[in-house]
Amino acid sequence: MIRDAEIIRRIRQGDVGQFESLFRSSYVSLVRYAKTLVRDYDTAEEIVQDLFFTLWKDRDKIQIESSLNGYLYRAVHNRCLHYFEHIKVVSKYMNDMASGSEESPESPADALNYRELQARIAGILDRLPEKCGKIFCMSRFEGLKYTEIAERLSISVKTVEANMGRALKEFRKSLVEL
Repeated sequence: MIRDAEIIRRIRQGDVGQFESLFRSSYVSLVRYAKTLVRDYDTAEEIVQDLFFTLWKDRDKIQIESSLNGYLYRAVHNRCLHYFEHIKVVSKYMNDMASGSEESPESPADALNYRELQARIAGILDRLPEKCGKIFCMSRFEGLKYTEIAERLSISVKTVEANMGRALKEFRKSLVEL
């Protein structure tokens, strides 16, 4: 059996086979764990897929001091917490937009930050391809599951997943500056 340090070293060096092996051996249990937290299978899968995407993309920066398994579970846990924070922000934004009223923040600085965030979100959505932006809005603002979006748009669930991945990547890239 290969030790965690060796697995990490191989992945850091770009060993696709080792990464795929880690993915195959961990994916199902990580999705199950995420599902216990977020209570939605599609979201749980998205969280775990995003973790592995980021792990591969940033493989040269991997710094894992604990066990690899512990790291993966902690990363999923943290991503689930981040997901809940994101849902709060989106829900607040949707409620404000649905009520048609402007947010009445506690201070002028809060009002400015809120308007800047709204403008940034709108700008990011404008930069996305039309289909990609529509899929993102249906998922995040209307609360539809990937299967529901696929049915409404007469496309495959894989196409929905790919477009959501593209949209989330763009949001992450653009909002990291905040």
